[in-house]
Amino acid sequence: MSIANRLQSYIVDKQVAWNPVIHQPSSCCMDAAHLAHVPPDRLAKAVVLKGNDGYLMAVIPASHHLDIEDLGEAIGDDLVLVSEGKLGELFADCKPGAIPPVGAAYGIKTYWDEELGTRAEVYFEAGDHQTLVHMSGADFGKLMRKSATRLPESCH
Repeated sequence: MSIANRLQSYIVDKQVAWNPVIHQPSSCCMDAAHLAHVPPDRLAKAVVLKGNDGYLMAVIPASHHLDIEDLGEAIGDDLVLVSEGKLGELFADCKPGAIPPVGAAYGIKTYWDEELGTRAEVYFEAGDHQTLVHMSGADFGKLMRKSATRLPESCH
């Protein structure tokens, strides 16, 4: 697997240019950034949460941490991290821990750090532990703007 099927279909449908970046197997997004020689602030990571209204995704730079409690307060919901088992169900075409930060491809409400759209380049997990998707920040913004909501700054 190099890119998850649902992700690839979504990107093709949105007519966004991208290319794969292959790297040695990684254990987490910071490891992937290091192995692919990508600055962590240009690697978008997904944090998948469950709230009272279902599942949602927060997309932030790998160099940042999500404050789940602050996000919950900002959107008026009680949020918890989704278990690895449930992630496997929600993202069946992805390896555990290699979730692409494009929730719309999976029908998941998404909040994102809009600063990612201002970066020259953005990278993110393609669905396995050896491939990153690479595209311009402008194209990543195009991918996210119509399907995601701005993440409150207090949350990351």
